[in-house]
Amino acid sequence: MPTLFCRSKGHPLTSTPTATSASARSTSALTSSTTTTRKIIFICSIVLLLLSCDPTHFPNCFVEGITQGPSISLLTTTSSIIGKRKIMSSDNDKNSSSALGELKETIRSQNIEIERLKAQVASSGKIKKSASTGHGHGGGEELTEEEVAQYLHDPFYRVGFQRVGWLGIFLASLSATALIMNVFEETLEKHIELALFVPLLAGHGGNTGGQTVGTILSGLSAGSVKVTDAPKVVWKESLAGILSGSILGGIVAPIAYKGMGVSFHVAVVLFFTLPLVSMIASTLGAIIPFVCVLVRLDPSVIAAPAMTSLVDVLGLMGYFMIANYIFKLNGLEL
Repeated sequence: MPTLFCRSKGHPLTSTPTATSASARSTSALTSSTTTTRKIIFICSIVLLLLSCDPTHFPNCFVEGITQGPSISLLTTTSSIIGKRKIMSSDNDKNSSSALGELKETIRSQNIEIERLKAQVASSGKIKKSASTGHGHGGGEELTEEEVAQYLHDPFYRVGFQRVGWLGIFLASLSATALIMNVFEETLEKHIELALFVPLLAGHGGNTGGQTVGTILSGLSAGSVKVTDAPKVVWKESLAGILSGSILGGIVAPIAYKGMGVSFHVAVVLFFTLPLVSMIASTLGAIIPFVCVLVRLDPSVIAAPAMTSLVDVLGLMGYFMIANYIFKLNGLEL
């Protein structure tokens, strides 16, 4: 270590440059660190300011951030971001309120529509008139439930008087069967076996036609069958009658031939007559209810007896005509 001498007193003076240098370096490092921190904060503030500023006002925002310093710019940027978030939150709340209002309005309108439909169903839940006032099922007139229940309170003589007129007409029409029997009296005398199956054919025609009439009346009352569906319904019922009559004829004819001991030609007549009677009964049972509706008559009172009377006459006539044809083919006397 070098030794310095004081010229005034002649004593050596010892110098310590190491300690002085270390203190200076520490002060310089602290100053540099503070400056770097400030620069970083300043740069971050500028970046945040640029991100938060509207591009159309970028120069003013940038100058304002430079002039106000890092801390003020940072506060401005933060407050701007918070404000925008509040605006976005309020917008979302408004959108949610609007959507909720629309949903409530939709539910309200749907409830109103449901109530309207209920009222419409209740008003249309009336059945069409089927009383003796001249209007039938599907005729356009409607009857309330109270009016329908009136049938239970009507006395028997009123119901009887309402029906006896039509029954008298159909009874008179059944007299045509007696005329047919007189025409074919000689055939019955020579082939008495034919007379055995006259009640069977008449009863079968009534049963077949009754099924059809009941089906059509139910469809008209329920509204599932309209007058415009008449051609389709009549065609379907006719084919169904032929099918059921053919099946029954194939069963009854062999039983009559083998079990009852009737002649073969009579069994053949029975085999061909059953499909014919079934077809006639099904066709008339489908046509008559629609005709009653068109002329505004009550099909529940008219359809079944009218069908039975016509089937008895037409079925008996067809029975004897088929018998004459079969007998001629077999060379039998008529």
